[in-house]
Amino acid sequence: MPVLRAVLFDLDGVLTPTAELHMRAWERLFAPFSTERGLAPYTSADYFAHIDGKPRYDGVATFLASRGVELPRGTADDAPGEDTVCALGNRKDEIVNRIFAEEGISPYPGSVRFLDAVTAAGAAVAVVSSSRNTPAVLAAAGLADRFTVVVDGNVAAREGIPGKPGPDMFLRAAELLGVPPVAAVVVEDALSGVQAGAAGGFGLVVGVDRGVGPEVLREHGADLVVRDLEDLDAAVLDAPAREGGAA
Repeated sequence: MPVLRAVLFDLDGVLTPTAELHMRAWERLFAPFSTERGLAPYTSADYFAHIDGKPRYDGVATFLASRGVELPRGTADDAPGEDTVCALGNRKDEIVNRIFAEEGISPYPGSVRFLDAVTAAGAAVAVVSSSRNTPAVLAAAGLADRFTVVVDGNVAAREGIPGKPGPDMFLRAAELLGVPPVAAVVVEDALSGVQAGAAGGFGLVVGVDRGVGPEVLREHGADLVVRDLEDLDAAVLDAPAREGGAA
């Protein structure tokens, strides 16, 4: 029987190429925002350093802090705009949903093959994503029926679960699957995600390098880094699990 009995997948950048769409949406939001306010130009490095993998409003707040901008937090009901953190976050959500509608969503072929391999080997699987768009993305990508456990931004808000880089969302998914953390694999492409996996005592943290860089992923907690999940198969479930993470 495999040592590792569950695989916890991030969504954007791991199962679907939606991380790229999110990157473009953040750029459409913050590039003009920065220019209009005379701030340092927004770049892709800001996405990886301040936004990637975090709950949407936390990403807004972290980016604003990096530029010394203070705005009131506001509430999730704020109309899309620029007067509060939540208003900016809601504006970004409008932008990305427009991109989804215009361009559609397809999963990474290599990720689907890896998902097929680990489920055929008997592993339980879950999606753990900070995005509140997770149900729509999974449905659009044809993956909704592959996961009975989804811990996303909606679940986190409803249950009061802290977001990444804390391990709490992954821990909740493992709990729902009935698997101890040391018997689960975390698969992430974001620095905040691999940090979460490392902090939660999971058996293995796999980093998928979609642009962050393999060394940076390892520095933040990835035990193993691949360029695409097509580079892995079900043999990863036989990796020796160790308390606090695999070597």
